[in-house]
Amino acid sequence: MESLKLFDLTGKTAIVTGGGRGLGAQMAKGFAEAGANVVVCSRKLEACESVAKELDQLGARTLALQCDVSKPDDVQYVVEETLRQFSHIDILVNNSGATWGAPVTDMPLEAWKKVMDVNVTGTFLMSQAVGKVMIEQKAGKIINIASVAGLGGTDPRYMDTIVYNTSKGAVITFTKDLAVKWGKYNINVNAIAPGFFPTKMSKVIMEQGKTPILEATPLGRFGSDDDLKGAAIFLASDAANFITGDVLIVDGGTHAM
Repeated sequence: MESLKLFDLTGKTAIVTGGGRGLGAQMAKGFAEAGANVVVCSRKLEACESVAKELDQLGARTLALQCDVSKPDDVQYVVEETLRQFSHIDILVNNSGATWGAPVTDMPLEAWKKVMDVNVTGTFLMSQAVGKVMIEQKAGKIINIASVAGLGGTDPRYMDTIVYNTSKGAVITFTKDLAVKWGKYNINVNAIAPGFFPTKMSKVIMEQGKTPILEATPLGRFGSDDDLKGAAIFLASDAANFITGDVLIVDGGTHAM
């Protein structure tokens, strides 16, 4: 196969959770530009519909759906509607996420449960439902969005987010274990661990910690509107057919410091 064709997603169908804004919208656009059909879902339907309209202008076939990934009925609805529209699911990006900032001693239990429900349980439920389709197809690519915060501790001066860090560490372990269990079905399971990208969820952290974060980033900048596209397309494409159980860190080199 010619090298560039390895990255072609024409005819593939991708589901991107949390696709109505931020990193999810960026990856959804990347998939559309690479030729995929794209389903964007999140709790806010209007945001997904807005992204879908943008992708339509790129020539992609799209579907915007409302979904709370922590609710099994919502997850099943997304899977059923995707199959009804496109008949197959080739790519799943588990991107929906939540966070909560508070010192460990002040972390409300309900906040802990909410973040874990979205970031961990949601990743499990979507993978489980879509995985049943992929197992039957004997093919599929699952990409879980983790974080550099899941790789270790973070400075509490700007990132006092123990539940978020814990949840993303769990996503990394989930990724590796699922890759081992589903490799026999020709399903690749990998994770992306982004560093600091300007999004609604990271805005406060990046404002509070701008100087120390950039000082600890060899490339000296935050992620851009295009910096996650290539990683997502790569892991979703035939170019990554022999890669599974891996974590691709996209953080400008912060983890190397």
